[in-house]
Amino acid sequence: MNSARPPQALTLSQLPLFPLQTVLFPGGWLPLRIFEVRYLDMIGRCHKTGAPFGVVCLSEGSEVRKIDPNAPATGDAFAKEVFHPVGTLAQIEHLDRPQPGLMMIRCRGLQRFHLSQRRQLPHGLWMADVQLDEAESVVPVPDHLANTRSALQRVLQSLHERNPDALGQIPIQPPYQWDDCGWIANRWAELLPAPVELKQRLMTLDNPLVRLELVSDLLDKLGLDGGP
Repeated sequence: MNSARPPQALTLSQLPLFPLQTVLFPGGWLPLRIFEVRYLDMIGRCHKTGAPFGVVCLSEGSEVRKIDPNAPATGDAFAKEVFHPVGTLAQIEHLDRPQPGLMMIRCRGLQRFHLSQRRQLPHGLWMADVQLDEAESVVPVPDHLANTRSALQRVLQSLHERNPDALGQIPIQPPYQWDDCGWIANRWAELLPAPVELKQRLMTLDNPLVRLELVSDLLDKLGLDGGP
């Protein structure tokens, strides 16, 4: 009898990337203002076909493509863009075109991916082959982290009270998953005033319980532990 082979990770080829100075978490929401030529066509195509694009966090460079004044005359004149090898798929949920050459979109974070190959097209758009991570398992919130959940529920209630008519603009959106360590950790990581490098490390951490424990430690240090 042949032994069963482990399932292979789903691979996506030719995924367009959007390098940003922020981290998109699975289950999170991200508003973007699109005006660069390299992204206008890409976002339009993704919206028309319902295809996702990839959000990756920059470790070097700017979100807007800039000329490098120190670049050699024989090479690429643009500043270097370097980004982390783990990102998140983004699905466009809403798109507006307030004027020619400008798009306003809201995206929802799907699953994480790991870059396998990347290449930059002549007009600056990054394309990549990626391996998708499997959907994260739901890990119930243990008793010793219940205060972390309660504190997030109070934050959400406060946001609703201050913006009762702006539900779609609140950063924490339904479906709410109050007994899921990963979901709660991700929402806190989005809200906390932490360095982007730390948020990237939290996003890439595979264990949702450990991620929530680390977030709880950060809340303690900030005096936001959710205690009575």
